[in-house]
Amino acid sequence: MTNRLGGKVALVTGGAGGMGYAHARAIVAEGGSVVIADVDDARGPKIAAKLGPEAMYVHLDVTSTDEWTDAVAVTKATFGKLNVLVNNAGILGFSPIAEYTDHDWERIIGINLTGTFKGIRAAMPVLVESAPSSIINVSSTAGLKGFSGVAGYNASKFGVRGLTKSVAVEVAQHGVRVNSVHPGNVETKMIDGFFDGFPHVPMKRAGRPAEISDLIVFLASDESSFSTGAEFIADGGETAGLPAH
Repeated sequence: MTNRLGGKVALVTGGAGGMGYAHARAIVAEGGSVVIADVDDARGPKIAAKLGPEAMYVHLDVTSTDEWTDAVAVTKATFGKLNVLVNNAGILGFSPIAEYTDHDWERIIGINLTGTFKGIRAAMPVLVESAPSSIINVSSTAGLKGFSGVAGYNASKFGVRGLTKSVAVEVAQHGVRVNSVHPGNVETKMIDGFFDGFPHVPMKRAGRPAEISDLIVFLASDESSFSTGAEFIADGGETAGLPAH
């Protein structure tokens, strides 16, 4: 690798599995240090150990203000700073709108959107102190267009996109950049069994986690120093239009 993230310290939520693990692995491979933040206390420490001395695990429920405060404090105490925050943790849920329960709505908004907000709020003082810094909020193609049966997920991912733009404008003067990443279908457990051949995607396939991690590394690095408040899409052409059949 090329040490593109040498000297950078990142915190990745949902880092014990799926895309989060791929992001954490890519950050370490490019010379950065990473804090894997997750609720999976069985898998998380093993992942950190596998990645080596530049990785550590912290328990973090992203809906908890106190746990966010602790995670940021542990990151600074261990690595001396924090200048990359990857808000990756998220869940997906399906329900017809008339049957969507208050609990299901509040849970998905709480994790996907409010969790992102709480992370930004908790980390901001250290991100400013450690600037130049980068916040990378993982949204979705569902933050760009509507999908039937996933009202909560759609709302949360559009919310992440809007939150990204608001914070980007506010903190640019402090040397903190804020961008959103919008993956399409990616090979994780979240989409197992959803599509046969991905007929709605011009490239006719799902993305690989590492392909999204390439965007994360770019946005975490100084290569993206003039990019803030923007959407970065990796969806095989899905949002560009319907492919020929």
